Amino acid sequence: MTGERTSLAWPSSPPPPAEDGWHWALSSVAELPRVRAQLRRGLAAESRGDREATELDEAVVLAFDEMASNALRHGGGGVRARVQRTPHAWLIEVRDSAAQRPPQPAVGRDPSQGGLGLYLIAEMADAHGWHVTEGQKSVWALLPRR
Repeated sequence: MTGERTSLAWPSSPPPPAEDGWHWALSSVAELPRVRAQLRRGLAAESRGDREATELDEAVVLAFDEMASNALRHGGGGVRARVQRTPHAWLIEVRDSAAQRPPQPAVGRDPSQGGLGLYLIAEMADAHGWHVTEGQKSVWALLPRR
């Protein structure tokens, strides 16, 4: 984490290029435990037991879960998610049908009510943003990898 204050708005920009990775079409929050388990297994295979990589991998799983659950709850359907490799990071990208609604971190809400996931992801990420592509909103974050 940078320790710098995170902006309320996510910048509008496309994600960086990335290599092929894992992809899911999601229709329900109930699918997330299965998908998280698949993602953990895939990341573990990539990190080969490296302790530092394993800690970084958990941040990827957390960010993925927050982004996917937000899309499923607030994104109007058509949710597609992927995790891909860049030279130094994991790119997490989640698309939904709410193309006209940018990601909105919760403002003025009691933390016990939730809604702090976008702040957390922005703090953990090397970069983050959103853009409209193929008629869908794409929200992305770049998290470090070993």
